[in-house]
Amino acid sequence: MKTWRAMRGFPLAIRLLLVNQLGVNTGFYLLIPYLATHLSEDLGMSAAVVGIVLGVRNLSQQGLFIIGGSAADRLGARGVIIAGCGLRTLGFAMFALGDGLPVLLAASVLSGLAGALFNPAVRAYLAQEAGERKAEAFALFNVFATTGALVGPLLGSALLLVDFRASALTAAAIFALLTAAQAVVLPARPVPPARTSVLGDWREVVSHRAFLAFSLAMVGMFAMENQLYLLLPDSARRASGWEGAAGLVFLVGTVANLALQMRITGRLGQRGARPRWIACGLAVMSLGFVPPLVVAGRGAPDGALAAGLALLPVLAGALLLYLGAMIAQPFVMELIPQFGRAHLTGTYFGVFYVVSGIAAALGNTAVGWAMDAGERGGAHWLPWACCLGFGLASASGVAWLHRLRALPTPAGAPAAPAATAAEPPDATRAERPAAPHPTASPKRPAGQAGPHADRANAPTPARRPATRASTAPPAAPTPARRSATRAHPAGAAARRRAAGPSDDPTGAAR
Repeated sequence: MKTWRAMRGFPLAIRLLLVNQLGVNTGFYLLIPYLATHLSEDLGMSAAVVGIVLGVRNLSQQGLFIIGGSAADRLGARGVIIAGCGLRTLGFAMFALGDGLPVLLAASVLSGLAGALFNPAVRAYLAQEAGERKAEAFALFNVFATTGALVGPLLGSALLLVDFRASALTAAAIFALLTAAQAVVLPARPVPPARTSVLGDWREVVSHRAFLAFSLAMVGMFAMENQLYLLLPDSARRASGWEGAAGLVFLVGTVANLALQMRITGRLGQRGARPRWIACGLAVMSLGFVPPLVVAGRGAPDGALAAGLALLPVLAGALLLYLGAMIAQPFVMELIPQFGRAHLTGTYFGVFYVVSGIAAALGNTAVGWAMDAGERGGAHWLPWACCLGFGLASASGVAWLHRLRALPTPAGAPAAPAATAAEPPDATRAERPAAPHPTASPKRPAGQAGPHADRANAPTPARRPATRASTAPPAAPTPARRSATRAHPAGAAARRRAAGPSDDPTGAAR
């Protein structure tokens, strides 16, 4: 109910994008998890050819996110979203109707390119439309995405009882409906003319040291999230001896997401700085790998009760993983557009997702190696320890960047406490008004005497003629006096308390 009320509080464009993400994930997970089985069993392709087809799709999507982000900035996010959904409609239809390798490779390229277009464009459009409610909007986005990731495999399993083509055509029909809905309902927004080249935009983003450091620090989050599709389902099947146990992992996450996501984001958003909650969420995600680690390597269960008990640590780990993502993800998505100019929002999302794609591939490779090595050497805890290390390293990286004040503060978010260990950079200090010396008397209007005016302005025999002008306002402090005030340690402390923290002490913010 809270999710529904929050959704109704947003304009029509955002509500459509939320439904769009539900449809995107439903259509994707309805087809892609079963594609490898179709290629190998239905079409009789070798494992090498199956790997090529799947690898081309992944490369087309992950490697071209920056293209989709730049296109959203320069052409408008609406058109890029519609083009991406249209291309995925065509690509999934080709999977249904084509059996030859050239057709399947073309379908892989089109479906991957489609994701590279609409993923950064949807997030850029959502960030721009939501204004200061970005965290809430991305929390809803996460709810709809997680629900689609549960509905898609369930619907795909049912359609596979007919055949794979029925599943692929259904997925193509979902994307066709989304394309039409967005073409009719999604409003176009004016796009300001670009003042720099595409390469100039890319150079600006990749030379932003704080943004790149944050993107690299978030590598662990994507490596851990991907274990919802690799390590946790495999462990659920092994622990229970039931093939359907993997579905329970997604069911636990979806129910928790629907019940808790909006409450978590709403409450944490009012307490403390965003990077602190991001680091906390990453730490919670990493703790999700502890319960399965403790029971890793136990033998097959004997009976239904034993199978259920053996499954509990895996489900507890999945729940912690989802909870950590619910804490961190909305604030991560809210933070990304704050690093640079508003006109480069899509490019920032594109670069961020290129890094995440590389992280997911490397993380899956490392976890897969750890699974094989642990199986051979009897160290079944190894992949879980590997993921725990990923998460703790990411949480430490974000906390370190927050401590350095290298991360921006979104509009309307609680600001971090001011630093007392060191002065801000001179360039930042120059933009702020200097605080008065704590012992200096306040300035008074012309003609108004202070409580000690008689004593301060008492004439002396040597200067009696000048006393008639003593009622004039005090002269402005000279540069020398201002320098003395600035150098006074008490004045420096007062200025630090009065001024907010520097957004980026590394000098990388633009």
